[in-house]
Amino acid sequence: MRAYHLGRILLAFLAVAGLALVGAGLTRLPAGPPQPDGAPHRAVTAPSLPPLPRATPVEVRIPAIGVRAPLVPVAADEAGALEVPPLDRPAVAGWYRPGVSPGEIGNAVLVGHVDSRNSPAVFFDLGRLRPGDTVQISRDDASVVHFAVEGVEAYPKDRFPTDLVYGSGGTARLRLITCGGRFDRSSGEYVDNVIVFATRAS
Repeated sequence: MRAYHLGRILLAFLAVAGLALVGAGLTRLPAGPPQPDGAPHRAVTAPSLPPLPRATPVEVRIPAIGVRAPLVPVAADEAGALEVPPLDRPAVAGWYRPGVSPGEIGNAVLVGHVDSRNSPAVFFDLGRLRPGDTVQISRDDASVVHFAVEGVEAYPKDRFPTDLVYGSGGTARLRLITCGGRFDRSSGEYVDNVIVFATRAS
């Protein structure tokens, strides 16, 4: 029930604010962010690892695209809008605190800006990730959780895949979310969300 509720919160926010991960679409980069190549997901066999206890994630590393970024907790405000890292801190990503922490059973969710007023932001290159790439999450209990990317997809913001992001399951998984697709100058936003799907690996 909680997963459905959280998904509804996020979905409602997407419809209103486009996830607000674009720095208000202010960047005038020569080219937009890289887009997923549409390759099918590669199923990752989850190792037989015991679930980790809850702990606050403090850093995300994605070696394939050179990301090493601090994580800050985010939640939803009274209007149901998902909080995101401040626009003046484009190199910081957010962990959706009401959900599970990375390493617990379920889908942990990270969000980050795709660009800022002057430059690419922390999740600008998510579209470059491919199945088999790794994501490493450092937690405040001194553990590091490793995830293997299964696939990367782009979804129109009005068709956000709530169940895929927040659906229940018996495995520790990770979702990374940013904006992408075509930049709509009339709205000042990108039209899609780019989502990375990953599963805990040994």
